[in-house]
Amino acid sequence: MLGRAAGMSAPRWRGGSLDLRAALRSGGNLLFALFVAAVLAFTLLAAVHSPDDPLLHPSSHQLTDFLTSSTSTSTFLTDDSVLRTGEDFNASTSSGGIGAAEAGFEAEIKEAVPFIKLSDVASEAEKTEPAAEKAEPELAVTVDTDVGTGDGAAVATTEETPVTEAVSCDTEAPVDCTGDRDLFNLLMRSAIERFPDLHFYRFGRPVAVPGSPMECDLAWRFRPAADAIGTGRTTYYKDYRRFMLTRDVNTCTLVVDSVGEYHSGVGAKRNGKRKGKKGKKGKREAPVTDFVPAKTQVRLDENTANNEAAGAVAEPVFVVGEAVNDSLPVVASESEFSRGKYLIYMGGGERCKSMNHFIWGFLCALGEAQFLNRTLVMDLNVCLNGRYTSSGKDEDRDFRLYFDFEHLKESASVIDQSQFWQDWGKWQKKDRLKNFYTEDIRMTPMKLKDIKDTLIMRKFGNVEPDNYWSRVCEGQTEGVIKRPWHFLWKSRRLMEIVSAISSRMNWDFDSVHVVRGEKAQNTQLWPNLDRDTSPESLLMTLNDKVGAGRYLYIATNEPDKSFFDPLNGKYKTRFLDDFNDLWAENSEWFTETKELSNGKSVEFDGYMRVAVDTEVFLRGKRHLETFNDLTRDCKDGVNTCPASS
Repeated sequence: MLGRAAGMSAPRWRGGSLDLRAALRSGGNLLFALFVAAVLAFTLLAAVHSPDDPLLHPSSHQLTDFLTSSTSTSTFLTDDSVLRTGEDFNASTSSGGIGAAEAGFEAEIKEAVPFIKLSDVASEAEKTEPAAEKAEPELAVTVDTDVGTGDGAAVATTEETPVTEAVSCDTEAPVDCTGDRDLFNLLMRSAIERFPDLHFYRFGRPVAVPGSPMECDLAWRFRPAADAIGTGRTTYYKDYRRFMLTRDVNTCTLVVDSVGEYHSGVGAKRNGKRKGKKGKKGKREAPVTDFVPAKTQVRLDENTANNEAAGAVAEPVFVVGEAVNDSLPVVASESEFSRGKYLIYMGGGERCKSMNHFIWGFLCALGEAQFLNRTLVMDLNVCLNGRYTSSGKDEDRDFRLYFDFEHLKESASVIDQSQFWQDWGKWQKKDRLKNFYTEDIRMTPMKLKDIKDTLIMRKFGNVEPDNYWSRVCEGQTEGVIKRPWHFLWKSRRLMEIVSAISSRMNWDFDSVHVVRGEKAQNTQLWPNLDRDTSPESLLMTLNDKVGAGRYLYIATNEPDKSFFDPLNGKYKTRFLDDFNDLWAENSEWFTETKELSNGKSVEFDGYMRVAVDTEVFLRGKRHLETFNDLTRDCKDGVNTCPASS
């Protein structure tokens, strides 16, 4: 049989010439056989292959290093890192890095906008001084009217001292907070001198305090000096404080007697509301009376001109302390809704997973919507995994509690899912709006690019991991869809707590991350951890790294904080729970989040604790990690340390 088949398939000679038709037929059969074999081999491999968790293999090595670097959680027994967001991503790629800060802030990074110095305030004040005040001081003439000189005749003597004249001074006269330029300069100088570890970028006009004639409230925008010249972090902060003033009884000049605590000057807090209609994008009212040095204004004008010339949009400024406008976007009219193009993800395996897992998939959806030039229809109800809740059960939470929705809706086109379905129900049939439906993750964004339907709906099944949103951005899509990290920032309400904690330590503190808990008890995987994180060992390790008497912020999962009492004799130790008044029932955070949740009280949950604890730790002038600085043990157990360590 085989011999006959071979003979039948071989090309024959006819009249001394090769039968080309038979040769082509034989070649085609051979190629088809190879194709069938390749398909069978591929099918077999696909059947037995188990894909890796996409979270463990991000798009690039640089992104992998970024997401897995730095600090791990200091709140839970499991050592799971908090996923950084857009404002941290820019900082992590700066050339300065943390090393500059640890080297005594010697490597200065040129800033896009210069900060305000004492000399700037003085030079601005001198511009308003009359020419007569700048003249050389004259010799003072003191008149002695002592009755002991006889009949009271005046005896004139010449001295080289300033003129001292009898001044009629009403020490209780109200101060003019808003109109006195000299007072404005005094308050600015006092702030700069009082907080040497901060860089100031803008001062608001002072505001009078009702019922307190000798007090003024003053606001300013600032950055820690360590951020500006060490880490490259681009976050700005806003503070407003109350200044208590007195008058010198001899000269009647105003003197700053004391400065209030963080955010004590509530009169200077601007609400930052927008002019536009509710939910519509609009510009903030420009502060026309703020103090900005001339050189700073020149730099701002240059940056604006360069952006306009290049057709670029100015980088958004992340300012912690400004009022948050995270109202839901609203479509203005039926015609505007009908002209729009939308993308929605339904279902998916991200629900109730870790917050990191959710963000990884959400950014994929946001990236696809951006690629397709469509509005992302997003569900603002986030399922918080039970590991983060006090009940231990999965609970629905508002997306805006964890992320800066105001920045997201200004940077990307998004709409709330409930609002979208309400509008869709009103106008879909009337305006004959169509939707395109797909359940196949192999339907790539490139294939959807030409879809003209109003709505593209991706439905994800129940089989993991193929129902992960992040699978859409894998394979050939990986080089096309870019996750827009810069659209996603941490909640400014949480960052406000970070700012308040840092301010209470005057932004001049060191930090240490101490992992204990189950790892310290497992001597097989971590044989040295318990001993290396004992108070005695900590004192020895910190001795040549942290100066005595300094604030030391301790991020730890050790439940018994008295464990660290031996450190109190040398350092001013602080823990996250030392500042729990910042999220207590009478706090600004509690009030705002309750209003955001329609009158329902919000728990300061485990993920919030991890986020705040980590952010405060990272703002220490010197921060020490457990597995890099305190112990020789490996983070994931024996024999798991990187080869380079």
